[in-house]
Amino acid sequence: MKWSGMMSKLIENFVSKDSINQPLLIKGVLKGATDKGAPYLTITLQDKSGSIHAKLWNVSSSEEEIAKVGKVVLITGDIIEYNNALQLRIRNISPLDQESVSMDDFVMTADISKEALKKKINTAISSINNINYRNMVIKIYETIGDDFYDYPAAARIHHSFLGGLAVHITDMVKLGNVICELYPQLNRDLLIAGILTHDIGKMIEFSGPITTEYTLEGKLTGHISIMHGKLMEVSKELNIEDSEEAILLRHMVLSHHGQYE
Repeated sequence: MKWSGMMSKLIENFVSKDSINQPLLIKGVLKGATDKGAPYLTITLQDKSGSIHAKLWNVSSSEEEIAKVGKVVLITGDIIEYNNALQLRIRNISPLDQESVSMDDFVMTADISKEALKKKINTAISSINNINYRNMVIKIYETIGDDFYDYPAAARIHHSFLGGLAVHITDMVKLGNVICELYPQLNRDLLIAGILTHDIGKMIEFSGPITTEYTLEGKLTGHISIMHGKLMEVSKELNIEDSEEAILLRHMVLSHHGQYE
């Protein structure tokens, strides 16, 4: 089914006793059963304004096939209040042609363009004077490509929106430059290189920019260890793995949460 209508109401504006019939993005799905054994789904639905938990009772096998994480579906249902929170009781769920909807309606995005973020990142990289630091950072960014500019910085906490990772890093670069002006004795090249690389491992830690969840590798090793491994790889490619710069940059990544790894 193609969607040709307008977004009726943002989730943040839902109130109890509302009835809705509109597309929403499936962020999460959990299957359960009632005391009598009847199957149901607990579905987390979202749009660009927020998310809401929904229940689909007496779910059929065909409805289960429709309710897939990452898909935009047509939801018909009613908003109720349950345990002092709003909940959506689904009456019908229908598949939609994914090309007939715009993902911009269903995910929060950065309020700055990709082009502007790229310019800020490239300016920061070019400002690193030490050739070893600069080349390691260049290698990392060549590896990750433009996908970097779509990733969030977190699944749920800070900068958890499309492009949030790049916004987080460019904001930190700005802060780092101010700190270096106040304390000129600091090693600015190391600081900026560390800022530019410290959270890049989140691109492996997280499943993707849409309906972001932790991957198996992300759960078991985390973005810090992942990034340390990537720095080992690029420093070996550059034949500088034993250099002071490579060791210091790896240390900065490993220690940026303020604890030993």
